[in-house]
Amino acid sequence: MLEGVNTTTIVTELGLDPALERHMRFAAELRTGLTLVEERLQEVLRSPGHPELTEAATHLVRAGGKRLRPLMALAGAAFGDGRDEAISAAVLVELVHVATLYHDDVMDEAPMRHGVTSANSLWGNKKAVLLGDYVLACAARVGAGLGDYALRSQAETFGRLVRGQFLETTGPFEDCGRHAPYEHHIQVMADKSASLIAMAGRLGAQVSGADERTIETLGQYGELIGVAFQISDDVLDISASTTDLGKSAGTDLREGIVTLPMLHALDDEGPGAARLREIIGHGPVPDPAVRQEALGLLRDSAGVMRALAEAHGYAAKAKDLALSLPDRPARALLVGLSAFVVDRGE
Repeated sequence: MLEGVNTTTIVTELGLDPALERHMRFAAELRTGLTLVEERLQEVLRSPGHPELTEAATHLVRAGGKRLRPLMALAGAAFGDGRDEAISAAVLVELVHVATLYHDDVMDEAPMRHGVTSANSLWGNKKAVLLGDYVLACAARVGAGLGDYALRSQAETFGRLVRGQFLETTGPFEDCGRHAPYEHHIQVMADKSASLIAMAGRLGAQVSGADERTIETLGQYGELIGVAFQISDDVLDISASTTDLGKSAGTDLREGIVTLPMLHALDDEGPGAARLREIIGHGPVPDPAVRQEALGLLRDSAGVMRALAEAHGYAAKAKDLALSLPDRPARALLVGLSAFVVDRGE
């Protein structure tokens, strides 16, 4: 999303108006803030006297990424007085996110992440798990400097992240009837993806002294945009190439994770849907040839378009919430972001 962290990219991709001086000023401030976040991430993860740990712990940070969560924290801070603590808030949420990536790659046995070899492939699963734990410890140290609100937010959000991962592992068809498949998947997305994005907006606003209504609205916006973002990611896992993704396409199929576009495709009629039920019904799809067949069937199904329609629905609600915020350049950015997160999946 924001690789390169330059003002032109921020304005072009996120809906700020280049004709408005205040928008351009805000974009420049965001660029500066995101640059500081990158520097601070490296600094926080450095382990003096242990270069091997520093190298491994900064591996995914150096690989880059969308930096959506730091962006949300800095946007939230723009509704307050923009104090320096906003950089720490942005660093905190990104560290929690990076820690989950180390753990996720172990669970998924992922060979790539952000276009580079995954930590588990380089150093093995045991070290990758420990790296995730180390990054979480660094995040806690940053959170401690921001006070009780940040620590509570971090604890509550991490609990939701773990719950989402657990529910995803359990699967919609093994949940003892507590949730229908669609409800189950929305809950997974809300916990595993949206919760941290919501925390980012709230925490950025809170540390910058924004009012309670704005903090709450940013949290609600983050929940909605996070679900839209994850649906878009699920679609991309089906429709995009491995090169575009920066990781292996069809990861969800390989791991036996049933996503929203898959659920819609499985509900279709006809031979394609029947074959998909036959393939996906057996759980993980490790065979590359069968996985490619399933990807082809999914791409030809109506499931992708139905999922994208739902993503647009969540994004539209997020946009309405953004428009209820005070009239600042950050509001325009959040409105533009609501379109960007779903357009990337099309």
